[in-house]
Amino acid sequence: MSGRFASVLTLLLVLCALSLVTAQYQSRRLFIELERAQGLARQLDVEWSQLQLDQSTLGKSARIEANARRDLNMVPVTPGRTQYLTLGGK
Repeated sequence: MSGRFASVLTLLLVLCALSLVTAQYQSRRLFIELERAQGLARQLDVEWSQLQLDQSTLGKSARIEANARRDLNMVPVTPGRTQYLTLGGK
């Protein structure tokens, strides 16, 4: 009887040890995955900040006007160059 009891306890001890090893392995794997995700989040945050800076730079009206003058040879509209259209008239 005590031999059978010892065998059962040994089997339970081995199962508990395997469960512990499996839990530690899974914990380490999840920790590595968490670290990777946090690194990616930091990288994306840096990229987002750079994109916001680029957007604020490119969106300034003075820069848009300078690009239009330089690249498209555009000039500001003056009242003398404006044409007005009316309905039904000449």
